[in-house]
Amino acid sequence: MAQTNKLKIFNDPIYGFIGTPSELIFNLIAHPFFQRLRRISQMGLSFMVYPGAHHTRFHHALGSMHLMRQAIRVLRFKKVEITEEEETGLLAAILLHDIGHGPFSHALEHTLVLDTDHEAISLYFMKSLNNEFNGALSTAISIFKGEHPKKFLNQLVSSQLDMDRLDYLKRDSFYTGVAEGNISSDRLITMLNVYDNELVVEEKGIYSVEKFLMARRFMYWQVYLHKTSLVAEQLVIKVIKRARQLILEGQEVAASKALLFFLEQNTSLDFDNEALKIFALLDDVDVLAALKSWQSHPDFVLSKLASMLLNRNLLHIKIKNKPIEDYRISTKKEWVMANYKVKEEELSYFVFSGVISNRAYNEKYQNINILRKNGKLTDVAKASDHLNLKALSNTVTKYYVCYPKESV
Repeated sequence: MAQTNKLKIFNDPIYGFIGTPSELIFNLIAHPFFQRLRRISQMGLSFMVYPGAHHTRFHHALGSMHLMRQAIRVLRFKKVEITEEEETGLLAAILLHDIGHGPFSHALEHTLVLDTDHEAISLYFMKSLNNEFNGALSTAISIFKGEHPKKFLNQLVSSQLDMDRLDYLKRDSFYTGVAEGNISSDRLITMLNVYDNELVVEEKGIYSVEKFLMARRFMYWQVYLHKTSLVAEQLVIKVIKRARQLILEGQEVAASKALLFFLEQNTSLDFDNEALKIFALLDDVDVLAALKSWQSHPDFVLSKLASMLLNRNLLHIKIKNKPIEDYRISTKKEWVMANYKVKEEELSYFVFSGVISNRAYNEKYQNINILRKNGKLTDVAKASDHLNLKALSNTVTKYYVCYPKESV
């Protein structure tokens, strides 16, 4: 790469100026694998509800790296040893932690690439880049996989209080305009420490952790699991499944070469270097262009679903606290049969039910420990005098049903 000035500055609306701390980080950001993140929506199809939510995985990755630099400074100030090599590893790991996301992020996970999640694909990308950069990412990969002997390094990248979550809550809150999600990342990072190789929060930071967990709960129910976003994401999953079915039946379905490659797969894919290179060509544009083409496809199901998404004429959705009764679903299916003239096996594209759940804090998964002034550790749910924090450890489950609006 023939760049002369490797220390570029990005102007971020959340944190201000974000610098590139080293030549390696600059080169990773400049790489086509990473630049692709400019074309991957951070929040899937949430822009159908919150018009400002058009920010990308590129924004989020840079913001997470910025917060990681802050955390490293704070921990070093508190005499926690983080070597130069470990610092580079941390910055590279957090920068690349979401590089494996496909079009519309979580919306099409497990649908485009069957049985492979974005964390696995991120690791494939990191290993490929490590070969290209002559082993410079070995420490980053060790941290990312949780294999580094310093456990707190992995916790900074992936835990219930990591730099990923601190950035996306603040960023998604900003771009959606949902103020309840706004957190004080500076305050939380300032309260971080390391005790017995574990990432902990000092006792005076307990209220900041409480606010963080409450903000996460609000954002999940108000934004990430918003019923309109939910039905839009279900529709984009359905339209991809229909396109794959038609292709496998031998019908012609127009799409980019990269998208067609994955639509032609009907089983788990052996994710080799060739598949990785093709995946690296995929982004939101492929799916949007396909939808524009599919809305005029002769197959009624494919064209109807594509048209619904493009024109935001979505299915109706109802969310309940208990499972949807079978007779209600049957009634909706009867209406679709009569009005859409579809086959019985095609009904599930237009009438379907499902389950959503949210657990703001999981005490069994890398819990958030509070470091007391007496040197003892206490789980935040037990340390807090906030009655709601215990409730946040419970899984809340809701049930939904989707069906055409005309049948209301």
